[in-house]
Amino acid sequence: MVQIMNKKTMQLNIESLNKDFEDKSPQQILEWALENFHPKIALASSFGAEDIVLIDMMKKINSDARIFTLETSRLHQETYDLMDKVKARFGDLEVYYPDTAEVEDMVQKHGVNLFYNSVEMRKLCCSVRKIGPLNRALSSLDSWITGLRQDQAASRSDTRKIEIDKAHRGIIKINPLIDQTSEDVWNYIRENNLPYNALHDSGYPSIGCAPCTRAVKSGEDARAGRWWWEPREQSECGLHVKA
Repeated sequence: MVQIMNKKTMQLNIESLNKDFEDKSPQQILEWALENFHPKIALASSFGAEDIVLIDMMKKINSDARIFTLETSRLHQETYDLMDKVKARFGDLEVYYPDTAEVEDMVQKHGVNLFYNSVEMRKLCCSVRKIGPLNRALSSLDSWITGLRQDQAASRSDTRKIEIDKAHRGIIKINPLIDQTSEDVWNYIRENNLPYNALHDSGYPSIGCAPCTRAVKSGEDARAGRWWWEPREQSECGLHVKA
C-alpha cells in the first residue's frame, strides 16, 4: 500500500489495481489516471509510435492532458519534424533540455561522441542529456505515463500496467500499452490517421538520439538498433530503471 498525494488523497494498492486493470483497455487506464492525477500527471514522449497513440488517446479524454519531451539536442531531424506536427495538431508540449554547463563540461572532458568509447561514457551522456531533464520533469508530478510495451525487449517483459517508481520518489508510473502489440499500435495509428516518425518506414522501430540509433536487421528485436555496439543487456538508457 502506498499513499500518493494529489488533488485527492488516495490509497493505492498496486497489486489490486493491476488485477483490476488486467482486462481494461489503454483508454480505460488513461481515464482512471487522468481523473485521479491531473494536472500532476504527464506523458513522457520521445515521439515513437506508442507515444503518438497515447497522445491521441489522452487528448481525446482531456484536452489539457500534459505531454513532455526530453530534447537532448542530438535527435534525428525526422523527430524534430514530428514534434512540430504533434504541436500543431494537439497543442503545446513541455520541452526539457539538458543543463548547458553539464553538457559543456562533459564534451570538453570526453569529446562530443564519448558514448562510442565505453558503456560508462555512454551512460554519462544519457545521464546528462536524458536523466537530468527527466528528473526535473518528474519533480513536481505525482504520476507519469510511458509508452512501454513488454514485447519491445527482454528487459521490459516483467513491466506492469501500474508500478511504484522507486527511482523517482515513489510516484506512480503508468504503462497503458504494456500488453499491446506492435500491430495494435500501428492499427490505431492508421485508423486515426495519426502522424508518425518517418524513420519508422525505414526500419527504425525504436528511435532515440541520432548517433545512437540505427535501423534493425531482420530477426532482431525492436531495440536492437539502440547502442548496437554494446552488449544487448545494456539496451536501456536509464529512464526506466527499477530501483
